Amino acid sequence: MKSSLRLTLASFLLAAAGLAQAGEFRLEVDAGADGQLAPVHYANSFGCSGGNVSPALRWSGAPAGTRSFVVTLYDPDAPTGSGWWHWVVANLPADTDHLEAGAGNPGGALPAGARSIAGDNGEPGYLGSCPPPGPAHRYVFTVHALKVEQLDLPARATPALVGFYAWAHGLGKASATFLGAR
Repeated sequence: MKSSLRLTLASFLLAAAGLAQAGEFRLEVDAGADGQLAPVHYANSFGCSGGNVSPALRWSGAPAGTRSFVVTLYDPDAPTGSGWWHWVVANLPADTDHLEAGAGNPGGALPAGARSIAGDNGEPGYLGSCPPPGPAHRYVFTVHALKVEQLDLPARATPALVGFYAWAHGLGKASATFLGAR
């Protein structure tokens, strides 16, 4: 009986490990080589002269039951005391698995139903990085898988409110971090 129970438990653990690997939630961002942001993704404001083009993103392995996604770009190293939200897109449909380069820019192609939220610059859409001179900043792209079809957000929702709802309704998240400096 004990060896049967051990075999069953071992089989269960191996199967669970296989499922965890098979369903790994991953995010790929075409933002630069070796974790360094390319100039095209830098802002064209605040003293920077980049292209301000949102990078292409692709994700796979979303958790079972995913009904929508939220995508964010956050700089935890911004000299504000609370970081800086560069890009927030809510209510991406569950069948979305990528965003093309430029999707976050004016006239960019976000999927139907998706909503661009104003970042810390007060405007909706992608705002590229523009760290002050000095040490490199981390730029964290994240896709959150949610168990709700959409977030019920007020007209003037903030990135912090979207983040609160994304965590409250989250099934999982995948992130990719890039460095930017000047």
